[in-house]
Amino acid sequence: MSETIPPPTSVEGRPLTKRGLDTRRKLLDAAEEIFGELGYPDASIVKITEAAGVAQGTFYLYFASKREIFDELVVDLNRRIRHAMKEASERGETRLQAERLGFEAYFEFTREHPTLYRIIRQAEFVSPQMLRYHYDRLSEGYVQAIREAVERGEVGEVDPDVTAWALMGMGELLGMRFILWGDGVPEQVLDELERIIRCVLEARE
Repeated sequence: MSETIPPPTSVEGRPLTKRGLDTRRKLLDAAEEIFGELGYPDASIVKITEAAGVAQGTFYLYFASKREIFDELVVDLNRRIRHAMKEASERGETRLQAERLGFEAYFEFTREHPTLYRIIRQAEFVSPQMLRYHYDRLSEGYVQAIREAVERGEVGEVDPDVTAWALMGMGELLGMRFILWGDGVPEQVLDELERIIRCVLEARE
């Protein structure tokens, strides 16, 4: 089932024009840059609007506060990373292929958005409910996909919830090690990751 996403509106609740959507996108991209580089406490609406190339007053047509654009940025990044992973994993013919393709998409998104880690970690202190939102939304489709693979007999009798969260944690830390602190995820790391995932999904005792 595809995700139904309500169209963005202005602060006053009015539908946005194409130009308005473009301006809102510029503000979110600028917020990603500023929050990621400076951190929430040192970020400001002035710095965000300067990075977006719009007047400060324009900001308030789309977001009521710095906190609001931060929360919306978490939602935006979460939606985009889930879309990238889902689109990639659906090309897999088996659950194991889907896993590898999904992880590759996650690593690629992280490479293109290196500030993702810092922004999500800031949410723990700035907006705890958004931290929970991020991981809950990442896990929902993942848990369901593993549950369906179990029901088809394609993988072992694993606990879908525990398995999904465990694999999410593994992917996040590998991304931190090889992307945030390195130059990218080497092919041999992907091969080893696939081997580990295979062992997990086979659920051998």
